[in-house]
Amino acid sequence: MPKKEDPIEERFSYKFTENGGKFLYCEDKSECDDFFTKILEENKWEDVEILCYDDSLLDKFSAKTKLVVSKTNLNSKFFLTTCEFLVAKDGSLLICAEQIKSHKVNDLPQNFIVFAKISQFTETLSLGLNGIKSKYPKNLPTNITTIKNFNSDNKENNNFLTYGSSAKNLYLLLLEDL
Repeated sequence: MPKKEDPIEERFSYKFTENGGKFLYCEDKSECDDFFTKILEENKWEDVEILCYDDSLLDKFSAKTKLVVSKTNLNSKFFLTTCEFLVAKDGSLLICAEQIKSHKVNDLPQNFIVFAKISQFTETLSLGLNGIKSKYPKNLPTNITTIKNFNSDNKENNNFLTYGSSAKNLYLLLLEDL
């Protein structure tokens, strides 16, 4: 009999945390707000400048906290963003110019807080790329890349596939689709 695979969410979370990411599952918006506030408190990021290009994220989180938002300062304390897809096969995040504009991942702040929903899971990078193609049929975004290395201490990930990419301190707030 073929081996029964774990659900896509479990496979992603295992690989993601194995890569050094910090995974926080949220059942509802209130829990997501609580986790966000705790991340800020834990890292002493209250009243620091953050980088965020997505105004809808600012609407979600700025009501509960005092965020000093920049759309230009790449030296901000952390980068608040979304992603296109969560890739289960390797625990990576698929992003594009919709999230990072024309910047390289290396040029962005060291700390990331990424907001995603359950519906953004995909099995493979190839399926994620097809999803981007479907989502933006008339105007395919540029600067499509993945973020996979979340731990600079992880020497196993320092192979040619991660060459040139810097490790990021990454928190993923995963919200159940309502």
